[in-house]
Amino acid sequence: MKKLKLRFSRTERGVKRSYAVDIVMYGLLLLFGIVMVIPFVFAVSNALKPLSEFFYFPPRIRVENPTMDNFKDLFRLMSDSWVPFSRYIFNTVLITVVGTAGHILLSSLCAYALAKHDFPGKNWIFGLIVVSLMFRGEVTTIPSFMIFSGLGLVDSYSSYILPALASTLGLYLMKQFMEQMVPTEILESARMDGAGEFYVFWKMAMPMVKPAWLTLMMLSVQSLWNLGSTSYIRSEELKTLNYALQQILTGGIARSGTAAAAMVLMMVVPIIIFIFSQSNIVETMSTSGMKE
Repeated sequence: MKKLKLRFSRTERGVKRSYAVDIVMYGLLLLFGIVMVIPFVFAVSNALKPLSEFFYFPPRIRVENPTMDNFKDLFRLMSDSWVPFSRYIFNTVLITVVGTAGHILLSSLCAYALAKHDFPGKNWIFGLIVVSLMFRGEVTTIPSFMIFSGLGLVDSYSSYILPALASTLGLYLMKQFMEQMVPTEILESARMDGAGEFYVFWKMAMPMVKPAWLTLMMLSVQSLWNLGSTSYIRSEELKTLNYALQQILTGGIARSGTAAAAMVLMMVVPIIIFIFSQSNIVETMSTSGMKE
């Protein structure tokens, strides 16, 4: 009986200890979640504040007299522009959709070749891809402008879309994910049954790496949706929504509320996409660095 009581007491203490650890972990997660959501809540509250509440010290999250005038002023200012507001939206949506779709397809095709095929120079090519991740976009601005100018692509949608297609981060993530999640034996079995190479890639490999390309979609949309003015674009009709909204920030203190409304407008689309794909993003990040 003493041994049974001793075992029961140890088990009970272990259960209590695990409950305590769970409570601490969930408490820390809740705390970190609150800290992370505060900037977004503060941005939304600023967009709903009248101008008189912007200069309280210390700053307040709570809005005493919420108003939608900031959003009305934003659309009024954009409608008064000599380039229609709808044109900026069309440019941004076109660049985001085409650039994201092209980036996912091109990165997936290249990653599939590097991960599931053997050919001379494969490791050397992947080494160059890894090295390219260390360079920021500012380093390649002048060479890129010279290339676009030589090809006659300056002041066109291509100068937005082609750099998005050439991003090597997506290729790196897809390659690492395909190595881990796509069994070579299944692909070889499909080839033996007469399946073509593109069929194997599209119908078998791509569904297995869905978390990876959903992550690429989120990263690409976030980058292209927030794309501002570049040195390749001179025509006002080809500029993006973010560029147009940034012009509002030059209006000084009188446009503080309008600028806050513009900030919320630019945040909405990336946040919605992240909410729907967050579980896939976590899975991709935890898998991309693994090795068998």
